[in-house]
Amino acid sequence: MFVYLRNASLVLAFVATTAPLAHVLEMISKLMLDGPLWLAIQQNLYRGWGAVFGPVEILALAAASALFVLSRADRTMRNYYLVAALCYAGMLASFFAFNNLVNLALNGWTAASLPPYWRDYRLHWEIGHLIAAILSVIAFVAQLRAWRNQRQP
Repeated sequence: MFVYLRNASLVLAFVATTAPLAHVLEMISKLMLDGPLWLAIQQNLYRGWGAVFGPVEILALAAASALFVLSRADRTMRNYYLVAALCYAGMLASFFAFNNLVNLALNGWTAASLPPYWRDYRLHWEIGHLIAAILSVIAFVAQLRAWRNQRQP
């Protein structure tokens, strides 16, 4: 069972990196957009991402936490899974501290009602995804190291 959970956790870790890294790759271009175009992208392009990637991040947290508990006999493995679990918890906290607040605000905006401080919201949203991207890569690397170390004789 442990091997299946470890492998599933590694797949979840990989998938959990994809959305935050996509946002980081888009960041420079999105920071150059004017308000109405940025708003249209936010309201249309990312529709449905939360329904897919939210559960992935929660499952990644649950899997890494379970592996942390199941690895109690091996301190090195426990540490890797602890790092991963803390990173996933941080990703979720970052979402609620940064991205969710922006999402809730801009859901009611239109191009005509875009507030003058919309750039602050855009930056807030991008920072949240940058934090999530960093944490997701750290979690993925931690799980890769655990996987590599457990496969060695």
